[in-house]
Amino acid sequence: MASVLNPYLSFRDDARQAMEFYESVFGGTLTVNTFGEFGSPEGADAEKIMHAQLVAENGFRLMAADTPAGMDHNPGTNISVSLSGDDAGDLRGYWDKLSDGGTVTVPFEKQMWGDEFGACVDKFGIPWMVNVVQQA
Repeated sequence: MASVLNPYLSFRDDARQAMEFYESVFGGTLTVNTFGEFGSPEGADAEKIMHAQLVAENGFRLMAADTPAGMDHNPGTNISVSLSGDDAGDLRGYWDKLSDGGTVTVPFEKQMWGDEFGACVDKFGIPWMVNVVQQA
């Protein structure tokens, strides 16, 4: 297997809901494992997500987990997930779903560099950038 670079998102208690949402956006196969399945069957964290992975048919890969009790969870603005390419239909579809219920920070429209671009924060607090590369 070749090396893969992918986003790994941290949530407080809603990793399952977020990953199911992303599965509805991108399709693919979602696998989810709880802390209870891997050695902590009792307690507050048993049903929290220890590791979730979504692998879409187009090769997108997204991973996530809930933050266990007692560990700091500090959502921030130091990371965004970027989707880019030249398949305008797919990318616009992702934009529509990701921005629905979230906050649009840059409207999805043609930008000064010639591409269509938009930025939003989805309903789970994850910042996304979507860029449709214009053919020269």
